[in-house]
Amino acid sequence: MRTPQVMSARAVNRALLARQLLLDRIRLPAGGPGRAAQVVQTIEHLVGLQAQAPFPPYYGLHSRLDGFRPEDLAALITDRGVVRIALMRGTIHLVSARDCLPLRRLLQPVIERGMRGAFGRQLAGVDPGALAAAGRSLVEAEPMTFSQLGQALAERWPDYPPAALAQGVRAFVPLVQVPPRAVWGRAGQSLHTSAEHWLGQPHPATGPDRAAKPASRADLARLVTRYLGAFGPATVRDVQAWSGLTGLKAVLEQLRPSLVTFRDDQGGELFDLPTAPRPGGEVPAPVRLVAEFDNLVLSHAERSRVISAEATKRLYTINGVIPGAVLIDGFVAGMWRLARSREGATLTIERFGPAGRRDAEERDALTAEAERVLAFGAPAAAHEVRFAPLAQAPAGNS
Repeated sequence: MRTPQVMSARAVNRALLARQLLLDRIRLPAGGPGRAAQVVQTIEHLVGLQAQAPFPPYYGLHSRLDGFRPEDLAALITDRGVVRIALMRGTIHLVSARDCLPLRRLLQPVIERGMRGAFGRQLAGVDPGALAAAGRSLVEAEPMTFSQLGQALAERWPDYPPAALAQGVRAFVPLVQVPPRAVWGRAGQSLHTSAEHWLGQPHPATGPDRAAKPASRADLARLVTRYLGAFGPATVRDVQAWSGLTGLKAVLEQLRPSLVTFRDDQGGELFDLPTAPRPGGEVPAPVRLVAEFDNLVLSHAERSRVISAEATKRLYTINGVIPGAVLIDGFVAGMWRLARSREGATLTIERFGPAGRRDAEERDALTAEAERVLAFGAPAAAHEVRFAPLAQAPAGNS
């Protein structure tokens, strides 16, 4: 048996950046239907974008698409071409209408497991099928916040916490957030309806009140293959950390004959698609400012391919917010934030380590990238780019 080739950390990093479209941006067509189609295709290639907050996906696409404008995504949200729904790891993701329900069905065990851990005891004695049917009826009659949904359900189940009832519906019914939430330039509460109702699709024959059909091995294999295309090369643990699913080792073993394998610096086995880009560690990586909660830093069990343990302590905050990350030479080297005031907009870059030998060159590149973000996020405002003093790492926080 041939010994797998060892991929250096830099080679794995460059492969990931290439899949994530962070080595070379895709140029959007100037107009026409091809423009919207390319945005959707990018979202599907990435298997969705993290969307716990309404607007990071705009910046995530801007970092990957040349010529992207806020209205490109806003129109897709209002026209129902893309939706925001709980998927991988039970977190909100922005996905295409095509991907919404197929992905949700595959990840349903993850959603239900999370609900049982957080609210299971509070819902003991509630029939899941009845709760799902009642909740679906309510949100399809009129989109609701979780508070409104919980209060309405409490009229039928007065002995149970309204918040737990609403979260039970979230687990058993695929709920999407509807506009104006997450539409650029507008504000709105998180109102929910069912994905089937919003997308005009029939209710699937699954759920707690129907005979649930488990995901097939073929469907899981397609999910794993898509993950490798966007995040590979990767270990079994990486795929499971990204999705929240368990038992995927058997799926990768089934796929093994159609994949290539490598070893990382620690000896872990990396699976990959034979034709996926692996440009090599010597390929230069441009400076990038990636979005809050970006897929790049949240989709692996072993994240040293893009962020060191020391940088992780600084980027991953106690309150769960993942700030925008600064990439220098392909790795997280700082964070950035955009602040608006009456006087204009300021983008502040905070680097995690001392400047290197190419400090002037890197500073110029960071300034240019920051100006690009400012022109996107605050086009009508006066702009300023600031470099914060070197940050101190928090002690003992990982």
